[in-house]
Amino acid sequence: LLPIGVTKVEGAFGKGDAVVLKDGQGRELARGLSAYSSDEAKKIIGKRSAEIETALGYRGRDELVHRDDMALS
Repeated sequence: LLPIGVTKVEGAFGKGDAVVLKDGQGRELARGLSAYSSDEAKKIIGKRSAEIETALGYRGRDELVHRDDMALS
């Protein structure tokens, strides 16, 4: 799940925590492990992967949730 495809971050979570991924209607699509904390995720949503370093000050993973760390609901 790339940051550019994310429209909203809800709740507080840390890097590596399990998160629920929902569609625009609020329906659960998947669950996964977040590569970023909620504070970091809020800074990079809607951005291209190449913009992550500028937004956060360090180069993290390209994905908020990598497909290897995700299970579809």
